[in-house]
Amino acid sequence: MHARDRIGKGPWHNAKGELIARDLAHLHNGNHLSKATALDERGNVVKGRGDNPNEHDMLTGSRADGTAFAPQTDTTCKAWTSSTDGSAIVGHHDRIGPLPENWATSWNFSHQTAGCSTEALIRTGGVGRFYCFAAD
Repeated sequence: MHARDRIGKGPWHNAKGELIARDLAHLHNGNHLSKATALDERGNVVKGRGDNPNEHDMLTGSRADGTAFAPQTDTTCKAWTSSTDGSAIVGHHDRIGPLPENWATSWNFSHQTAGCSTEALIRTGGVGRFYCFAAD
């Protein structure tokens, strides 16, 4: 099942109640995700590119439109069960990449991780954070 089919229809707000996206179309094209709005569950800003350490990689495992990859392609660290083998697709919560192209600045599809261990996630630019969507 695709992630976009499991997260509801919106709207979505961050931990401080700020609107992130009105609906699925807005979430995947033109949303309000940025370093200032992509907060953790306590409402804190997450470190991004330029901060030490950079923690802008967010585990998603999906394509930019929220759809899944082919089942034989591991983009989710063995269905989120491995802390060693495999790799995962990540996005950048701060929308900053090494280049200005969409692939580098996407919130949900920027690149694969170097692996699934904590060390590999840190080396890639994250700490193993997930995007969470809650439905009322």
